[in-house]
Amino acid sequence: MISMNLKLHPAAVIIVKTLQEAGYEAEIVGGAVRDLLLNLPSYDWDITTNATPEMVEPLFTDSFYDNEYGTVKVAGKHLKEQFKLSEDECDDSMIFDITTYRSESGYTDKRRPDKVVWGKTIEEDLKRRDFTINALALRVNSEEIGEKKLEYDCEIIDPYGGQEDIKSKVIRAVGVPIERFNEDALRIMRAIRLAAQLGFAIETETFVALKATVSNLKEISWERIGAEVMKLLATEHAADGIVLIANTGILEIVIPELIKCRGVMQGGHHTHDVYTHLIESLRGCSSSDPVVRLATLLHDIDKPTVVKAEGPRGVTFHNHEVVGARTAKRIAERLKLPKKDQDKIFTLVRWHMFHYDPRMTDSAIRRFIRRVGVENIHDMIALRIGDRIGSGAKTTSWRLTELQKRIGEQLYEPLSLKDMAVDGADVMKILNIKPSRKVGEILNALFEEIIEDSGKNTKEYLEKRIVELG
Repeated sequence: MISMNLKLHPAAVIIVKTLQEAGYEAEIVGGAVRDLLLNLPSYDWDITTNATPEMVEPLFTDSFYDNEYGTVKVAGKHLKEQFKLSEDECDDSMIFDITTYRSESGYTDKRRPDKVVWGKTIEEDLKRRDFTINALALRVNSEEIGEKKLEYDCEIIDPYGGQEDIKSKVIRAVGVPIERFNEDALRIMRAIRLAAQLGFAIETETFVALKATVSNLKEISWERIGAEVMKLLATEHAADGIVLIANTGILEIVIPELIKCRGVMQGGHHTHDVYTHLIESLRGCSSSDPVVRLATLLHDIDKPTVVKAEGPRGVTFHNHEVVGARTAKRIAERLKLPKKDQDKIFTLVRWHMFHYDPRMTDSAIRRFIRRVGVENIHDMIALRIGDRIGSGAKTTSWRLTELQKRIGEQLYEPLSLKDMAVDGADVMKILNIKPSRKVGEILNALFEEIIEDSGKNTKEYLEKRIVELG
């Protein structure tokens, strides 16, 4: 098939042409081709070739090759220098992978091939790939200057019907589905993530094979699983993706705590059981940050643990946010999230049960901001919006709108020790003392005063109080 006017990355085209001019075959391959055909932005520009790594390396300045899978890596900044590219044509931070055609066999660890053999044709290389929509290659044959931009005459190599599956919005395994999932169990997660990312359905035979091999995920490292979960949560259809991993048995391995929320009914304004509420809260979360979305998905995770049938509402969940914060953090730890993300999830779940009353003082608003953290305050509102939608309520209310307004006003007021007009050095100088616990105690006492009345945050007033407290 010949395609015109594809928006190819200039640096990727240069890599292909450099290899072709050296006498080798070379094609753009994989996700970039899929995204081009879907008119989506392409970020990973991978190139495949019949040249071995030893043949590729000399063609590109400062390229490097340190793995067993035949991949030479070239940084954008080096391509810019070598081929005199502009900032618009190539970003310094980009890394381009140039991989030799290969075939693979033996996957004893359910993740990586035991044996890699260099291939001779692009068709042989595409045979080893996971899904038909990723088993596409693009060969640049020529280029011409149009009125506004460079246009490329390209040949799309598609031996497994990937273009048709893109049109039909289907995720289909290459070849025999169960063989693909037995080779690399992470493909189980990737199939669902791609479906959620693109809004595609998983083809029936592929779906049946996926369900049959779910137990293979137990062989995969938590780092890999966690990365796929977070990629899934970053997709447009994240909530549908979570439902899909629940219906396939994956959730029982990855986040079994969510399964326990099924059938746990709630009283009051809630219209769903806890599980459905959490799924719908994720769907309604106004943040695109996967960390905030995970916190939203987990914010009521321990309601099944603390549930009691009592009171006029029929059921209570006292302290579920306290217990749930610890559970949510353990799940984040299991998924190998960075420590700062684990802490963020703990904070968001721990304090999500905030209430607003118009009679709240400004100092109470400042204390709320300080408790949640300035850096988390907007994410907490995003979680609350998801929580409201997941409960069957409207996106916002006059209370939430007024709280947001008052938070905005207080963000300009002192919210931490570093916002004070004096610091530890002032305390030590005025009282003529050395660093000690007393310095911290005085600073905390002063801070409590200015939280209550920000008008007291002046050097004159605080220096006077230091003398009095000393």
